[in-house]
Amino acid sequence: MGKTPITKLVFFIGKGGVGKTTVSSAYAVCQARLAKRPVLLVSTDPAHSLGDVFQQRFSDHPARVRPFPLWVAEINAEERFRSFLNSRKEELLSILERGSLFSRDEIAPFLDITLPGMAEISALITIHDALSSAKYSQIVVDTAPFGHTLRLFELPRYFAGFLKFLELAATRDQLLAEHFGGAGGMRTPPIIQDWQQALALVEAALHTNGKLFLVTTPEKFALHESLRCAEALQRSSFRIAGVVLNRAVLRAGKCPICHKRSGATTEARRVLRRQFPDAQFHFAEDSGSPVLGVESLENFAEHVFANKRVSWASTAPKEAKVKFAPAVWPELRARLTLVVGKGGVGKTTISAALGFHSRVQTREPVDICSVDPAPSLDDIFQTDVGAQFRPVPGDARLRAAEMDSVAEFDGWAQEMKRTIARAMRPGSSRVHIDFSFERRLFEQLLDSVPPGVDELFSVFRIQEMLSRGSGKLVIDMAPTGHALELLRTPERLLAWTRLLLKTLAAERKLAFAQDAAVEVAALGRRTRGLVQFLKDRKRAGVCVVMLAEPLPDRETARLLHGLQSLNLPVGPIFVNRVLFSQNAGKCWRCRNASNWQMATLAKLRRQYPKATILVARNFPQEIVGMKGLQAFTRELWRIQ
Repeated sequence: MGKTPITKLVFFIGKGGVGKTTVSSAYAVCQARLAKRPVLLVSTDPAHSLGDVFQQRFSDHPARVRPFPLWVAEINAEERFRSFLNSRKEELLSILERGSLFSRDEIAPFLDITLPGMAEISALITIHDALSSAKYSQIVVDTAPFGHTLRLFELPRYFAGFLKFLELAATRDQLLAEHFGGAGGMRTPPIIQDWQQALALVEAALHTNGKLFLVTTPEKFALHESLRCAEALQRSSFRIAGVVLNRAVLRAGKCPICHKRSGATTEARRVLRRQFPDAQFHFAEDSGSPVLGVESLENFAEHVFANKRVSWASTAPKEAKVKFAPAVWPELRARLTLVVGKGGVGKTTISAALGFHSRVQTREPVDICSVDPAPSLDDIFQTDVGAQFRPVPGDARLRAAEMDSVAEFDGWAQEMKRTIARAMRPGSSRVHIDFSFERRLFEQLLDSVPPGVDELFSVFRIQEMLSRGSGKLVIDMAPTGHALELLRTPERLLAWTRLLLKTLAAERKLAFAQDAAVEVAALGRRTRGLVQFLKDRKRAGVCVVMLAEPLPDRETARLLHGLQSLNLPVGPIFVNRVLFSQNAGKCWRCRNASNWQMATLAKLRRQYPKATILVARNFPQEIVGMKGLQAFTRELWRIQ
C-alpha cells in the first residue's frame, strides 16, 4: 500500500477587516488551478463572508467552485458541534455518570445547551474530519479575527485537559473495584482513545504541516495589533511563514490622500520585514474596488501571489446621488451602550468618540470597556489600558479598561478550587461520604475549560460594572460573530442555572450542594436582571458600526437581523471612513472607492428607511489621543 498523501494546512490570520477572506479565497483559487487533488477552503469565522466574495451560497457541507477542483464550506458551528456530540452522547453520558454523583437523566440536559467556544470546537472538528479523509491536497482556513484565532490555536491544549478529566471520570468504578476486590489495570474507554488519536492528528498537522499567512494593512491600528498577536503565536511555537500587506498603495500619483497612504505602505513594509525577516512577502495593491467573483479572485491572486502587475479596470458603479445633512454626535442617554460591528470597521474609534463627546457635553462620568480578546483602546488613548478602569490622559472622569478574560477565569477557577476543597474535606458534610475523588474530578474540570469562557466572563463583568457607579458605560464589543454569541450568552446562562438548580435539588442533603445552589440561584437572578436590562430601551442601547463597502454592508445586514431576533434596542447606524466625492478629486483609486461607497449608502437608505444613519468622514490620519478625538467629534453627517 502507498503512503497516505500529506495534506497541507494553511491559515490566513489577521485583525478583522484587513481582507483575510479575500486574500485566502484568492490563494485557494490560485492553488486549486495548479492542484491535482482537491483544495478545501473553509471559514471558521462565525460571521462568514466567503459566499459574499465568491458571490454564491455556501453551507456547512463543502460545495465545488467550478471550473477548479476547489471546495468551499462555511462552518455551521451549532450543527457541527451537535452532530459531533450526538454521535458519542451515550458513551459520554456513561463516563460522566460513573464519575460523578449525578445520574444520566440529570447530566443529559447539560449536553443540549450551547457551550462557550463552540465555534472554535467546531472548527477543530472540521479540520480533523478534512485531514482524516485524506481527500484534499490543501486545507485553506479563513480564520476569525485575531483574538478568536488565538483561542482556536489554544484549543488542543484545553481539549487534552478535558480528555484527562474524562479519563479520570471513567476510572471511578475501576478504582472502587480495585479497592474492594483487588482488580487491577486501568482501561481507557474507546471514545477517549479515539479523541486522543484525533487530537494527535490535528496537533501534528498544526505544528508540522501547518503554514500561517499574516494578513495586515498599512494602517497603524491593524499593524500594531498584527504585531502583538503574531508575537503571541510565536510564543506558542507557531511561525509566520508568509505576510500579505493588503490595501497597499504602491503608485500614489499626485493624489494627496494616496500620497499619505503610500508613505504608510513604505513604513509598514519596513516594520514587517524587520519583524519577520524569514517570511515570504506579498503585496496587494488597493484598487478602490472590492474583489468579487471567481474571475476577479483569479486576477487578484496573480497580482498577489505571482507578482503580476495588474492594470486595474474600474468596476465601480456610477456615482449614486446621496444627500447628506450636518449632524451632531449623539450624547449617551442610556446607562449602557453596546458598540457592535464587523472587525476593522472602527468600533473602538466610535466607542471612544461616543464616550469622549458625551463626557465633554454632559460632564457626567463615562467608562469605556473593551471585551474584544484583541483590544485596541490603548492605541486610541495612547496610554496603557489594563484590566482595571483607569482615567485616560486629560480627563479624570473618562476611564477605560480592556478585559482580560483569561486572567478573570484563572482567578475564579482558583477560588472555586479553594471552595471545593473546603466543602469536600472530611467532616464538612452532614452526610458522611468520601469526596476525595469528586474533588480531584472538579479540579481537573476547572483546568480544562475551553477557550470561549470569555463570553461568560464578559457577561459577569458587564453585570459587575452596571452594579457600580451611576455614570454611563460603553462596551466596545468583539467582532460581529462573537459579539452575537456574547449577547446570546445571558439567555443560555439562564437555561443552565435552571437546569443546575433542578439537578442540585436532588442532592440537597449534601452541604456542598446546598452552598452551590445558593450561588447558582444568585447567578440566575443577576443574569435575569441583565437580560431585562439589555432589552429596556431606556436603560440600554446598541450602536452598529459599518463601512460603506459591499462585504461589510452584507455582514451588517446579517448583524442587524441577529440583533432584532434577540429583541435588542438598536440605535443609530454609524458608517465610518466615508470618502466624499469632492475629496476624491481626479484620483482613479479614490474615485473608485467613493463611487462604491455612495452606491452602498444609497442601498442602505433604501433598506432601512426609518433608521438614523450617521456618517463619519474619512480622516487622512489615524484618530488617536484626546486631540484626535476632539477633531473627530467636531464633524458628523446624516443621510437624508
